[in-house]
Amino acid sequence: MPEPTIAVLIPCYNEAQTVASVIEGFQTSLPDAEIVVVDNNSSDATAEIARASGARVLSVKEPGKGNAVRRAFADVDADIYVMVDGDNTYDSAVAPQMTSLVANDSVDLVNAIRLMPGGNHPRRAHAFGNKLLTSTVKWIFDVQTLDMLSGYKAMSRRFVKSMPVFSTGFEIETEIAVHSFDLRASLEEVPANYIERPEGSDSKLSTFKDGFRIFKTIVNLARHGRPLFFYSIIALVFVIVALILGIPIIVTYADTGLVPKFPTAILATGLVLLGAMSVMAGLILDAVTKARKEVKALQYLAIPPCTSQR
Repeated sequence: MPEPTIAVLIPCYNEAQTVASVIEGFQTSLPDAEIVVVDNNSSDATAEIARASGARVLSVKEPGKGNAVRRAFADVDADIYVMVDGDNTYDSAVAPQMTSLVANDSVDLVNAIRLMPGGNHPRRAHAFGNKLLTSTVKWIFDVQTLDMLSGYKAMSRRFVKSMPVFSTGFEIETEIAVHSFDLRASLEEVPANYIERPEGSDSKLSTFKDGFRIFKTIVNLARHGRPLFFYSIIALVFVIVALILGIPIIVTYADTGLVPKFPTAILATGLVLLGAMSVMAGLILDAVTKARKEVKALQYLAIPPCTSQR
């Protein structure tokens, strides 16, 4: 039985300082893999260095990691995909373990949990934001991940080719996590040493700007992926505000038989009606979402498994 084909996808923007080391690391750990550098409109020599190091280079003019990953998912064909950032902060030595889980254990998504030296993250705001956003996704979507925003993953062909990528930036990791929820795909996590960036190399992730974009993506994915949950939360807020406004009016009516503050009573009634309408909207959209997920699941099943599983 032939071995499964592996593609290592390396989205890069101005990583001339590190891309050669990343390519060399994966050429050593996965010698039979195709190394594909997705140059995201770099203004330095990233593409030239990648070609000289033996990688295939795809050029994507639209800025943003999500745009680069969308192009790679569409244009690269393999049984197993390894996605890793080009900043040389991830340990390539764990790649064989990750690809083995996909090839031999039928795992669809393997996520690398970053282990920081001494338990510290070089940017505390990044670490706090990662924990907050990861916990939010776990609560909303029940995705059992400890490091959702890790840029180091291994994925099956079925998983990749059934995923329509809509993200444009760093929110792509969130979209991948929610895609695993939609498919009820098998997910495993392995520890991987986090390597500090070389001196002079800066993170492309903005703690607050990209953190807000990721949070907005989570809200939108919840609205589209779990509409009944999303609109029920809105309905609950309406009902709570209505009760706060309406209970004093009800108490006064019980004591005196009079209804004071008619505008407030009308507002409270309207809020209750809006809450009921939100629940109804959630129920209708939930049926639509289930149909959409069924189509996505059928697309997943229509794609053959990797070579070693046939």
